[in-house]
Amino acid sequence: MGAIDDAVRALEAGQVVVLPTDTVYGLAAAPDRREAVEGIFRLKARPGGIPIALVASSVDVLLECVPEFRGRDESVVRALLPGPFTLVLGNASRRYPWLTGDRPGTIGVRVPGLVGEAASVLARVGAVAATSANRHGGPDPRALADVPAEIRSAAGALVDGGELPGTASTVIDFTGDEPRVVREGAAPAAAAIERALAALG
Repeated sequence: MGAIDDAVRALEAGQVVVLPTDTVYGLAAAPDRREAVEGIFRLKARPGGIPIALVASSVDVLLECVPEFRGRDESVVRALLPGPFTLVLGNASRRYPWLTGDRPGTIGVRVPGLVGEAASVLARVGAVAATSANRHGGPDPRALADVPAEIRSAAGALVDGGELPGTASTVIDFTGDEPRVVREGAAPAAAAIERALAALG
């Protein structure tokens, strides 16, 4: 339980944690604290204006974080999550503005299919802001040793989930008239869009 407790304590203290997901290793921080999320940007040397995903332990927790999803967006979310997808959805109330980058009217969300210690950490904190645990533009880390040493040493806690698939999530934007594939990744976008449209009827 040591790594789990350490990670939860670090997140609650506003620190950045290295956490395995169902795709690659990520940098996670408390999503409701701007200064915590800014720590991710600093560690990654990431330019401002680039969004960071809201990652929840379950669809129900995600809906608690962004209640406006209930209705159409909820159908899309339940069709594809949990899974290796980041969904860009409307953010009418402009929640979590430090996550949305240059598009405050939208927000990227994930509910990863986690196992082991990472699942326990996320279950205890409910949700995190997270992005890949690399320097901006660097390769996505599939093992803890692939996370740059300077990031590992600066993180508040490290959770080792062994070797991961190593391909980042597939990103699909559902805010327009038609779904738009932002990034092909860990799962085929076309089949996902088909499932989502079927769920919308």
